Amino acid sequence: MRSVLTPCPVSETVNRRARAGESKRPLDPTADTIVLGDNLEALARLPDGTFSLVYIDPPFNTGRQQTRVSIQTVRDEENGDRIGFGGNRYRTETLGVKAYPDLHDDYLGFLEPVLREARRVLTPDGSLFFHIDFREAHYCKVLLDELFGRDSFMNEIIWAYDYGGRSKRKWPAKHDTIFWYAKNPNQYLFNYDDIDRIPYMAPGLAGPEKAARGKTPTDVWWMTIVSPTGKEKTGYPTQKPLALLKRIVSVHSNPGDCVLDFFAGSGTTGEAAAKLGRTFFLIDNNEDAFEVMRGRLAGFSPLVISLTDRDRRPADSVRW
Repeated sequence: MRSVLTPCPVSETVNRRARAGESKRPLDPTADTIVLGDNLEALARLPDGTFSLVYIDPPFNTGRQQTRVSIQTVRDEENGDRIGFGGNRYRTETLGVKAYPDLHDDYLGFLEPVLREARRVLTPDGSLFFHIDFREAHYCKVLLDELFGRDSFMNEIIWAYDYGGRSKRKWPAKHDTIFWYAKNPNQYLFNYDDIDRIPYMAPGLAGPEKAARGKTPTDVWWMTIVSPTGKEKTGYPTQKPLALLKRIVSVHSNPGDCVLDFFAGSGTTGEAAAKLGRTFFLIDNNEDAFEVMRGRLAGFSPLVISLTDRDRRPADSVRW
């Protein structure tokens, strides 16, 4: 395995992907857009210095298939496999399965070319938010230091949650890491007055005025995951909470700005951006993600673009 201090070799496959983007029609980042296709090819077709905020939540390289099964329950006293309220029996029916593989032999080599493009398309005062978990966070931090410069590292944000099973052999892993890098550490967007406030843990000690106003969060964000039974759930694996993205978008961009997510998944970044008056540009090469985003964001009337081969292209998308 190569040292993370040595620049990743750029493979011919990566070069072909980038050249494919450079040689084709440019993409317009000023309209709400969902793109199905290779993110490096799409990024190569975007102009320099366009996005004030780039948030990405790439595959975590867990080494396993990420899967989410959507189900519904139907009242069935004879064949029901579960018991609900009042002792009534219900039958479980599977509606569909959404999945993607999460294994990369050279994870940093997979990330480096798209992270270089991310820096290129940021505005001079723009920021990158890179969402990862404990498996790869330390390696990714060194790579990001190489690409952005150590002085551009602003925060390591810990998103802490308390849900799911608990190991009896080690401390349960119940957090993700979000690295914030500013393109220019001396000039960046940070809208302090737009930070959502949280309750004091001991409001009696804070006094009534402060308790009523609440306090600003630290770099540890306690926030629940998307409820498996809640209205926010899209059924896509690894969906992140809307509140998490709204905090990032509101503080690190301004109304009218363009926000980019090129591992867009369920489209949470797009919904947060749209609801806060920003323009979103979302890219993903997973067709399940593409369909989830189209349904979720249909009310914002985004441009829907496919960079895929004609026989795989959704019928109502635009070929670019």
